[in-house]
Amino acid sequence: MTRNRTQRLGTGLSALIAASPPAITALPLAKISVGYNPRRYFDSRKHDELVASLRLRGMLQPILVRPTKDASDSYLIVAGGRRYRAALEAFGPEGEIPVVIREMTDQEALEAAIDENDVRDDASETEQADAAVRVLAACQDDRAEAALRLGWSKAKLDRRLALGNLSDTVKRALDERRIKVGHAELLAAVPADKQDKALDTILSSGLDVSKTRDLLMRVTQDLASASFDKSECMTCPFNSAAQRALFETHIDDGHCTNTACFELKTQTADMIRFEEQERADKAARLAARSADDHANDDADDEEQDDVTDEAIDAAAGSLKESQGIASASSIAPSRADSAPTASKSTVTAKSIAGRTAELREAMWRTAVARALAGNGAHAQSTILVAAMSGTLPQIKAETLKARSGLLVDADFPGLDYHAKIRVIGELEEAQAATILSAIGAAYAKDVANFEHVADLARAFDVDLRASWQVDKTFLERYTKDELRFIARECGLIAHMGEKAFAKRLGGKKTDLIAGMLCAIGFDWAGRLPSCMTLDGRYGPPPVDAARGAPAKLAA
Repeated sequence: MTRNRTQRLGTGLSALIAASPPAITALPLAKISVGYNPRRYFDSRKHDELVASLRLRGMLQPILVRPTKDASDSYLIVAGGRRYRAALEAFGPEGEIPVVIREMTDQEALEAAIDENDVRDDASETEQADAAVRVLAACQDDRAEAALRLGWSKAKLDRRLALGNLSDTVKRALDERRIKVGHAELLAAVPADKQDKALDTILSSGLDVSKTRDLLMRVTQDLASASFDKSECMTCPFNSAAQRALFETHIDDGHCTNTACFELKTQTADMIRFEEQERADKAARLAARSADDHANDDADDEEQDDVTDEAIDAAAGSLKESQGIASASSIAPSRADSAPTASKSTVTAKSIAGRTAELREAMWRTAVARALAGNGAHAQSTILVAAMSGTLPQIKAETLKARSGLLVDADFPGLDYHAKIRVIGELEEAQAATILSAIGAAYAKDVANFEHVADLARAFDVDLRASWQVDKTFLERYTKDELRFIARECGLIAHMGEKAFAKRLGGKKTDLIAGMLCAIGFDWAGRLPSCMTLDGRYGPPPVDAARGAPAKLAA
């Protein structure tokens, strides 16, 4: 059947008949079955009135049917389901009614049934929502095509699809007009498993739309206070901003209406922060041991202080001599002349990186774990790769087992295996995605080979700058020569000037570190020493990278 897809799909049964006037025939009701009907609710009073009218006058307008596929001389209703039901009561299954028989595909019958119900004055929003879901599926999730077939604007299609998320109980309440469309629009922003309880509250308390909105505002979560990565929240249907774009009735922007998901993400973020703190404490203990190992370096530093001061005050040396004050070099041979000594090894990026390996790995594991916890798609990819490469079992048993009550349900750890299967199978999609994110984060934490973590960081563009920067604890682990190397590659010496830094270098190590961290006009944020990057090259701040310096740290 040819139709113009750029216009509304017909104008109901009359348009179908007018396209090529068909013959009207009579069929026994016993040969007719109910096909797909978008209509969900039939008003009992109107049904009784229609039954009485049929008994008095008979059926004046034919219904539209199509042959069934099994060639059994039976037919499916395309349009006219309400009249069919009334006729069954008025005439019984042996009674005959006028019908128009048309050969139609399933898709054509679907569209015709939707269009016939859409133009009714009492068409329900939920009936349209269910119809929209069916047409969208037939269009393979192409919303533009679905809107075209339905003759709706894309905005109307989006609104009806959003209402399709309502529970059957809420849909029925709207069909029966026990709640208003505004109530339904607010409830569409609530997870399906919480909608029925909210509906009970609305009905039992007689809440109007305004009071329902106020009630939901009190139980939503403020996204501004979230402690986790909110990138996924931007497109989440439970973000109140998404509801504002769809409905006239909505709660304020910046709120999450899925409390369970919000709490799971918060708990997962807290778990990661706790583990990050554990790693930082461990790194601090390592740094303290490193400081003890290099205690002799500080003694050497005191000797080097005198030499450095002399270098800085070289011009004053001649003045001292002219006043009869002998310099250290005039009354004793230099260290180089006094006795042959083994020169200190040259400080290089590689030598510093070797002493920083454990801290570097710990911080990158934390950064990747946080990134995976905040990105479900990346976490799922990680889990699949880990499973297919045989490294997934490296996640320690207690890492997730100890948190199963937090991630799934408080009673989950005590359930038997069969019950656990059932609980997991009944998880909401959002909660399941959060658990997968936690598994991905656990893999980054526990996988034995750090190169796998590095590969994940490169693949997903994880930036260590988001979770780490140079601080006092980091600098205290190095000797003065190593600190000078770090200061030079990070641009601090160029900022302060060689002479000013040399003067700092001549003081106590603690003062040197304080001076490095508090240099006026210099910001350590975004600067990654080469010993902390994956490729062993200095990582400049993004603003510097924009001017030409390579900033991709995971290359």
